Amino acid sequence: MRVFLTGATGFIGSYVIPVLLDRGHQVLGLTRSDAGARRLEDAGVAVHRGDLEQPETLASGAAAADAVIHCAFDHNFATFFQNTKKDERNIAAMGAALEGTQKTILITSGVGIGTPINGGPATEDVLNPRHANPRIATELAGAALIARRIDVRTIRLPQVHDTMKAGLITPLVAEARRAGAVAYVGEGRTRWSAAHVSDVAKLYVLALERGEPGARYIASVEEGVTARAIAEAIGQGTGLPVRAIEADEVERYFGWMAPFAALDMTASNAWTRARLGWEPTGPDLLTDLAAMDYSAPSEA
Repeated sequence: MRVFLTGATGFIGSYVIPVLLDRGHQVLGLTRSDAGARRLEDAGVAVHRGDLEQPETLASGAAAADAVIHCAFDHNFATFFQNTKKDERNIAAMGAALEGTQKTILITSGVGIGTPINGGPATEDVLNPRHANPRIATELAGAALIARRIDVRTIRLPQVHDTMKAGLITPLVAEARRAGAVAYVGEGRTRWSAAHVSDVAKLYVLALERGEPGARYIASVEEGVTARAIAEAIGQGTGLPVRAIEADEVERYFGWMAPFAALDMTASNAWTRARLGWEPTGPDLLTDLAAMDYSAPSEA
């Protein structure tokens, strides 16, 4: 199968490539730069030039392939809402290129979209169209394609990590440096789900090969790691003090991340594992945070 991969030079996409190639697939990777093209060629990937700001370039890539894995997303949180609308446009454009075919498109969302109204771990069967997270735009775009009988499958991501990056925890480290301390709210009992990036990459390919049209899959391995444990791991790695704070101090210590500070973002992977035979093997979040090089923190 020839797979069009957006985000091919990104954090997750670069892990997806070798899994696809090992499974005998060909990869057509999206990039907008010469440096990205060289990286893809070195990895044995065909190059498709395009840009998230130009939906027609993603549509042409989708048309040239047998399936699509859409990992790309603009992670500039200063324009998060606008970026979700851009993702919506890109999904619509690729979907239009696939309409009338049997081709599959995998789109990428977040575990929070599957959180039940009454709380508890996110599950695959929950989709609240009025969810407060702007990333709901991604799933609504996917639902619009499903209504047109396009084979859409959704991967919902937790905090995806290795020893270089760790989802929202990476910018959390930057905010801690700015504030001069690593903080958690109250007793630090809120939890964030997590998965190693190598396991997430395997799930994308399993969902492509074994998944079902319209299905949503949760890429969480750990249901939840406490805010206090995460803060203590960051403090150990950075040498910054760790402290409990109250609600009125959240903005000071978390900056633009304040809305996430007290959120439970847990997720269950039981259905996904049972349906796809997914068997994660990567290290857990705290292991990676302990091994992370904090002398040169990665960009978010």
